[in-house]
Amino acid sequence: MTVTDTGAVPQTGASIADVSIADVYAPYPIVDEPPRWGLEMTTVRTGVRPTVVHHRPGPRPLLFLHGVAGSWTTWTPLLTAAAGIAGRGLVLVDLPGWGSSPAPAVALDVDESSQVLVDVLDALGLDQVDAVGHSMGAFVGLHLAVTRPERVRSLGLVSGTTFATAAAARRPVRALRTLPAFTLLRAGLAVTRGAGHGLLRGLARIGLLPLLAGPVFAAVRRLDPSVLQAFVEEFRPAGFLGAARAAARYDTRRWSEVRCPVVALAGRQDVFARVDDLARLRRVLPDVHTVLLEDCGHFAHVERPDAVVRELLS
Repeated sequence: MTVTDTGAVPQTGASIADVSIADVYAPYPIVDEPPRWGLEMTTVRTGVRPTVVHHRPGPRPLLFLHGVAGSWTTWTPLLTAAAGIAGRGLVLVDLPGWGSSPAPAVALDVDESSQVLVDVLDALGLDQVDAVGHSMGAFVGLHLAVTRPERVRSLGLVSGTTFATAAAARRPVRALRTLPAFTLLRAGLAVTRGAGHGLLRGLARIGLLPLLAGPVFAAVRRLDPSVLQAFVEEFRPAGFLGAARAAARYDTRRWSEVRCPVVALAGRQDVFARVDDLARLRRVLPDVHTVLLEDCGHFAHVERPDAVVRELLS
């Protein structure tokens, strides 16, 4: 496996960074074991809905924001790879409607999600964090850095859904060519609605879930069983559709206001984003380093956690 560093690459090519031969695909399971990392669970009464947070005190705290089909546990392969991240403070949020946090009557938009995070940081007495977001969480992290720049010291985007996803959400017919997996999944969920979660569970029972989840991961049959189990458990059709609506309404030109350092990582085989999103981020963000991971789909922190740790946390 190689890492293509696209941080300051001329149009003619890209440099290749060395990757340890010990790196293997998806080497760690997803686990629900807060004590392993000294995490305490707290329910924060935000202005929207009660929000479940797993956290521990420590210097230079890290705020982790999950994506669609995720919760705080989705980050546990990365925590394992980082050996607990050397005693740093940790804040892992289950956004309302995801994980253990109760769902609002209407899925949150980006402003509301960002305000939830501010409420969480205030409740924990944290002035500033290094934020790391996956997929939808990367979108929310970017908006937090725009609207509350004093709270975000740095930002990590892991398999972020950015320009291509927002465009696909606005123009689904055109997106059948640019992001077909995202577009077809959205259309299918719009039809099945609440039955979508039951369908996933049914496919899991008869052993066909890898067929559906296959496009999301670069090598679905090499995953630890816990990864697909978590994917089924955490996938919320209403939340996915709400996130797509929020992305469609969002003005991505606002990201030019981000002033903190940003590291953006994407997988070569990601079907919910496009490789050229990284180039567009370099044109928009004033201080960004971009990395393209080979043999990696939409869950870089699960599929390539060691590489993500080296790029984000070393």
